[in-house]
Amino acid sequence: MVDAKGLGPAELLLASSVARRYYLDGRTKVEIGDEFRLSRFKVARVLETARSQGLVRIEIAHPGTLNLELSEQLRTAFHLRHAVVLDAADSHEASLRQHLGKAAAELLTEITTPEDVLGLAWARAVGAMATQLQSLPSIPVVQLTGAMYRSSGASTPVDDGNSIDVVREVARVTRGPAHLFFAPFLVQDAATARAMRRQPEVARALAEIAHVTLAVAGIGCWERGQSTLYDAASDADRTALARQGVCADVGGVFIAADGTPLQTSLNDRMVGIDATQMAAVDQVLAIAYGLGKRRAVLAAVRSGLVKSVVTHASLASALLAEADRAELS
Repeated sequence: MVDAKGLGPAELLLASSVARRYYLDGRTKVEIGDEFRLSRFKVARVLETARSQGLVRIEIAHPGTLNLELSEQLRTAFHLRHAVVLDAADSHEASLRQHLGKAAAELLTEITTPEDVLGLAWARAVGAMATQLQSLPSIPVVQLTGAMYRSSGASTPVDDGNSIDVVREVARVTRGPAHLFFAPFLVQDAATARAMRRQPEVARALAEIAHVTLAVAGIGCWERGQSTLYDAASDADRTALARQGVCADVGGVFIAADGTPLQTSLNDRMVGIDATQMAAVDQVLAIAYGLGKRRAVLAAVRSGLVKSVVTHASLASALLAEADRAELS
């Protein structure tokens, strides 16, 4: 009896056994030849047969679930410095966020230099990254955004972690100074925001934003459940910004669908980095997830503010499809 690949049962068994010893057990061709009473040249021919008949498939391995092809395609299509795309399941948001946080931590460890000043904008994904950092150079860490609350008048942070906790967590890893401040990200009116920005400890921390060379942020989509800023804003604010064309927010910087940064009435009530300051940062790394945010992520990379992206395969594929459609139109 001969199988579909044209090998008889004895040949199939021999090829399988030789391949297992060579590729899995690490045996040499001479050792295998001695066991099966074959010359090393015959062993080489059997191994070639195993490969050509599909018994052995040779792949270029890479750590974790990194999708090398999609990563390079995304980097090239959007002229990014770094693009890291994971083959991670996107059915469970919390799990996906942890996977992306780990990948972002690894990338940050690789690209951070002792001359950098690291800025952190609050986002759940940035928090996930902070808890998985193992080592960084001894550099300053700067808080870029105030604490995010469930609504502009609430007293409970969005998550157990907030921007202050994230900065402290990362500063423990860097063993450098932590420039942080105690203030909400979004307040009720512009006068309150101005007063908070003038407070000495807040003003000192905000002044450090000018020195930031590398920043990490999340990307929000201006829709319910897709942005913590959207969910914290009032219905009137949401409507006003939607009419103005807001599509995305990156660390509190609002962006139109074509990538244009927008100054909105909400910015006057926020304590944190602004569009001009973000544009001056040499590299902004954004952690993006969720297919529902694809328009927002596309806007963010089009803006030129975001220089590097960590994301997952389904979102990367959607972004590349959008890029292809743009070229055809």
